[in-house]
Amino acid sequence: MREEKPKAPSQKNKSAKTKSWFWPVVYSGIAIVFVGMIWGYNAFMKDDAPGFADVAGNDPKDGLTVETNAVKEMPKYPFPEALIDDVAILQDYYDVDAEEAMRESAMLVFDQQYVMNTGVTISVQGKPFEVVASLSGTVDDVVLDPFKGDEIILSHADGLKTIYRSVSGILVKKGEEVDQGQALGTAAENDWNSTVGIHINFEVQKDGVVVNPRSYLAF
Repeated sequence: MREEKPKAPSQKNKSAKTKSWFWPVVYSGIAIVFVGMIWGYNAFMKDDAPGFADVAGNDPKDGLTVETNAVKEMPKYPFPEALIDDVAILQDYYDVDAEEAMRESAMLVFDQQYVMNTGVTISVQGKPFEVVASLSGTVDDVVLDPFKGDEIILSHADGLKTIYRSVSGILVKKGEEVDQGQALGTAAENDWNSTVGIHINFEVQKDGVVVNPRSYLAF
């Protein structure tokens, strides 16, 4: 009696075994790639998204941090805003393009001569009031003048300077950094412009040229 040889596995069975492991491996590979793409996209969006005063990075050489998207300061009144309802502009900035009445109010009379006002003359019911920094900056100079009144000059970003005249009890010194709204001194009177009583004369310069403070503040 002839012994039968065991039958070799058919090609069909081999194909079935191959399929049993091939497709799970393919699906797993696709899933890994997909998850990696999502993770990479989220990481990119997180790093790239703008934020308020975010740290852009560190310099490994000096350890400095650089802040981005910082909010730019806007000029504020040179007095506490709580006083706004009591403030009066006694003399305006002399603007050659202004109406005649405004130009006349901006002319100062000294020693029988007319002088053009280069700032705005501010009073608060004829009483002393606190003078504050319109913008953050550096004290360029403090000029003591008993005749015209003591003066504070601040320099700021973008080529701006603010000048506060007729100030007493000055609280800052040359080279000092000041914050917006920081007290600088107290409004006073002087002999040069004695007719207006207690006041400050507030001047704004842009790149060394006197400009109308009304261009920056709604007096």
